[in-house]
Formats: sequence, structure tokens, C-alpha cells
Amino acid sequence: MTKTEAEAIRDVLVRMIRSFLDETGSPRAVLGVSGGKDSSVAAALCARAVGPENVLGVMLPDGAQSDLDDSRELCRALGIRAVTVNIGEIHAALRAAALPALSEEERAAGRERESDINVPPRLRMTVLRYLAQATGSLLCGTGNLSERTVGYCTKDGDTSCDFNPLGALTSKEVVTIGLALPELPERLVRKAPSDGLSGQTDEERLGVSYEAIHAYIRAGSSGEGAADRIIRQKERASAHKRRLPPIADPFAEKWI
Repeated sequence: MTKTEAEAIRDVLVRMIRSFLDETGSPRAVLGVSGGKDSSVAAALCARAVGPENVLGVMLPDGAQSDLDDSRELCRALGIRAVTVNIGEIHAALRAAALPALSEEERAAGRERESDINVPPRLRMTVLRYLAQATGSLLCGTGNLSERTVGYCTKDGDTSCDFNPLGALTSKEVVTIGLALPELPERLVRKAPSDGLSGQTDEERLGVSYEAIHAYIRAGSSGEGAADRIIRQKERASAHKRRLPPIADPFAEKWI
């Protein structure tokens, strides 16, 4: 994608956000800001669309968060209102209440660790929904197409939103659009993405690069090579995250 193409797509997205919010009668947007490229680009697009005074950036650390200053820098650069809601105590309370429900065998199986990693995204979405409704705003999603393709997202967490300006863009394309937004600090756009939960970068957890995922999506899978096999397997395994829950129709005896 050339710079000119990125600028054109940037402007289309701004118009689409403005039109969507106008049509819904809610000219304000709320989003979680992590200091990474996706939330940075989404916040900048919203600020251009409806004005920074109509965008609320919410920082949602789970206890301590080492890169919280990046989120603050983003909000200052865009001139949007910023608030912080620490979900650490909520997370601890949920874990304390839920863990006794697991048997020793279930704890020993080791699934609780992955389950717990998904708690913060779900708690963050609950807080964001609360603030969006309380402020008469709509919730802006920040997930991109690369993440969605391989299921690198949390059901009922970061997959939940009212609108998502980045959902049809690969991770690589989000970076290119971000570089076409001069109000954004470039280092935040180029910052290596991580979930802020596991202590690893996204690519380390996925076992495949975002460059390979971009090629898989835009060039099509050749079916050859280790990267394609990993991506294809993850795409199949995460299909349930990209569709509505199936409903049992007992009259036709099938799922719809």
C-alpha cells in the first residue's frame, strides 16, 4: 500500500465513522487505549471524524502496567479526554470467587491459566460498555483482520464493540494507515504488539509473524510452508469467534 493509497483509505474511514455515528444519533465514541498501534490508529480516526472533544480514551490496567505512559502520550497527542479505571481489584475478586468452583482435577489440567488470561479483556469490555452507555457514546472496536483471522482475540472481550474501523485491515495495513496520521507518535504505530497479559509479544504467542498472516490473507494460502499451515489451523480452530452462537432449532432438528 502506497502513502497515497493509505491517505485515501484513512479519509474514507474518517467519513465512514462520522456517517455511522451521525446516523445512530450518538456523535461520541469511547474506546480502550493500550498504547499500541491498533487503539492508537482507531482513536486518531475517531478524533478526526467527530473531534477530539467527543472521544473518550480509557486506560484499563490490571494492577500495574509498564507501558501506561504510552497510553497517556497517545491521549495527549490527540487531545482526547483520558480516564483510568484499574481492573486489578475486580480481577482478583472474580478469581477468588470462581476458583473454589474448580475441582482439583480441573485445576491440575492447567486450563485455568489460559482462562484467567482471558479475564482482563472481558472485564475491560464490561467497563467500556458501562462508560459508553453512561456517556451516551458508542464503543469503538480496535481489532484488526489479522488477529480475527487467526482467532487472536477474546470472545465477549475485545471482539465486542458497536463499530470497528480496523476490522477489514491487516496488522501491516494498520501500521501503514497509522503512518498516514501525522498526529500519532510514530513509535506507537511501530511498537511491537503484545497482549500485555502473557509477557510475550503477539508473534511469540502466535508462532507466526504478522507479515506471514498479511501474505496469507492478501495473496491467498498456497497450502505450502510451515507458516501457512499454522495460520490455516488457527483459522479453523477459531471459526466460532467469527460467528454468532448457533441456535438449536428443535422443530427442524438442526443448528441455525
